[in-house]
Amino acid sequence: MSRSAFMRWFHRFGSLPYFYRVSRLWSRWLALPGLAMVGYSVYAGLAVVPPDYQQGDVFRIIYIHVPSAWLSLFGYTAMAVAGLVVLVWRLKLAEIFIVAAAPVGASFTFLALTTGAIWGEPTWGTWWVWDARLTSELILLFLYLGVIALYQAIEPPRVAARACALLSVVGVVNIPIIHYSVVWWNTLHQGATIRPLGGSTMETDMMIPLLVGALGFTLIFGWLTLWRMRTQLLWRERRSRWVTRMIHHE
Repeated sequence: MSRSAFMRWFHRFGSLPYFYRVSRLWSRWLALPGLAMVGYSVYAGLAVVPPDYQQGDVFRIIYIHVPSAWLSLFGYTAMAVAGLVVLVWRLKLAEIFIVAAAPVGASFTFLALTTGAIWGEPTWGTWWVWDARLTSELILLFLYLGVIALYQAIEPPRVAARACALLSVVGVVNIPIIHYSVVWWNTLHQGATIRPLGGSTMETDMMIPLLVGALGFTLIFGWLTLWRMRTQLLWRERRSRWVTRMIHHE
């Protein structure tokens, strides 16, 4: 794709009426496969895969915990990229993405922390320790909540969105800390069992449902974020001509 073609696509994608029109179709293609994949992953994780030779049946919570933890990192990284777009190009759609994605990312982060505590109690003998991985993940939850609170506290919306963009960009430094915490520090949290470049320690029959579930959770993350973006977009543009025409047409 040439630079001029890319810029045309970029500006077209930044068009709010165009995004609202095509995002309805995207939502359908994200929701149904995502729910099906998560359903398969949960069923296989609970009823098909054998117990772990060390942890027994308690390990099955990874089919919720690992995808949730992955999305906690993915969501904030995506917000940081959108934040950079906001600060450089002032793209309104990127502002809306940050505001819409923050509650979804916070929900998955809370789910990761909760399932981690449930997993930790029989494994470590305690619900919580100030472990490097757990503590940095808790900080990530506070960063998500900070973005949500910042947007609610500042008027007008575009000024609030730029403040949220700045917090998203600054806070992304916590992402590599979370990822490499088990390498940099001596922690109770186990290291990665799935490595893209090889050396995975998980059996294939256990790993496949986990990967399918991670993809399914990612699609659901996209679906929920798109749904919130569409709602936020209509609210912010409720006085614009294209929204008025669309309402009268429907």
